[in-house]
Amino acid sequence: MTTSRLTVRSGITLALAFALFAVLFSLAFAGWVDHGSSILLTMAETGLSWCF
Repeated sequence: MTTSRLTVRSGITLALAFALFAVLFSLAFAGWVDHGSSILLTMAETGLSWCF
């Protein structure tokens, strides 16, 4: 019984970690879509566009 309880807890933890990662990735992608061109132009103007 202890093994199945640990397995369920591990599964829930893994699912929550994946959900958090998906939310953070979605927010980062949305930010890039909204501000990506401004970021790229700013970097090009300062001479740092080679970092990308």
